[in-house]
Amino acid sequence: METEQSLGAGGERSLILQDEEVKKENLPSEEEEEEAAAADAEEEDEDALPHSEVLDIFEEGLARLVQDPLLCDLPIQVTLEEVNSQIALEYGQAMTVKVLKADGEIMPIVVVQNATVFDLKKAICRFMELKQQREGGVKHISWRYVWRTYHLVFQGEKLDDDTMRLKDYGIRNRDEVTFMKRIRKK
Repeated sequence: METEQSLGAGGERSLILQDEEVKKENLPSEEEEEEAAAADAEEEDEDALPHSEVLDIFEEGLARLVQDPLLCDLPIQVTLEEVNSQIALEYGQAMTVKVLKADGEIMPIVVVQNATVFDLKKAICRFMELKQQREGGVKHISWRYVWRTYHLVFQGEKLDDDTMRLKDYGIRNRDEVTFMKRIRKK
């Protein structure tokens, strides 16, 4: 019986070994798997669009989105920041402050409801950066020089304290703030 059991066990072992060899023959090797994966990647690359085409498709979709009545004030080359600002305006979470430059140009600046004077100044800087990128022109503006040379003024009151909130100065949605040249004392 012992010999039969050992033979039976040995016979089973040989069957198992034969089954494993058959499975190995049917299974692809690691190299074959890598080659198949590379071929799949090449097929996907052939189906993928070049970057320029994807960019064109995105810009077309964005142009259609900007035609929406809520977003019609935005430029064609809109940034995510501008879209979020416009949405915040619609929900009443932000306000537009019209900043009047010395040359008569009005800049619509969007800031959050509880913004400080410093936040307004940063928003003005960002607005001008985006405008320059879209239109070209001056490469660099020295904002340190601008803020040393000009005040922001609302109804005759200088907005001197950068930490003070715009609400505290009485500035509300669609109010006008002007750039006014500082008068140096000699």
